[in-house]
Amino acid sequence: MDFKEKIAEYFSKLKSTIDKVSVEDLNTLMNVLVQSKELGSTVFIMGNGGSSATASHFVCDFNKGVSFNPNKRFKFICLNDNIPSIMAYANDMSFSDIFVEQLKNYFKKGDVVFGISGSGNSMNVVKAIEYANKNGGISVSLTGYDGGKLMSLANYNVNIPIDDMQIAEDLHMILDHCMMQILYNE
Repeated sequence: MDFKEKIAEYFSKLKSTIDKVSVEDLNTLMNVLVQSKELGSTVFIMGNGGSSATASHFVCDFNKGVSFNPNKRFKFICLNDNIPSIMAYANDMSFSDIFVEQLKNYFKKGDVVFGISGSGNSMNVVKAIEYANKNGGISVSLTGYDGGKLMSLANYNVNIPIDDMQIAEDLHMILDHCMMQILYNE
């Protein structure tokens, strides 16, 4: 089979969407993360599905990649990496509580809660962002589509303005690598 036309179409959508991402919003998000490092705050990051993989990747890139050798290091914790805890909360409470209940154990005023959701409407991520907002935290998010609930709830948001989950998730990962490389070189 010849997939070249469909491949070119996908790449074209990806290229045109990246030009619509707000550089101003990304710059602001980067400054929020740098400030968290300077203050010694923890960044709690989370997502579902592909966004959970992106959240885990952020932890690797920021805890090791950007923090290798400096005196002050980023402190990222991924709330979707402890499967037994997630399953216990989901089973005994509800899936929408899997992140907020973990925050109740570790979150301190001034910490950053970072949600990634292609739709912007993942209830478990929304509840964690609401918790941060009510308890003196700083909330940030990466979203797709129209930004959903997260775009209006989070203190800071970078939206990928396209109704395509794969393109949104692709660009969330690109934003991680963009931020990591820039901050590493700073």
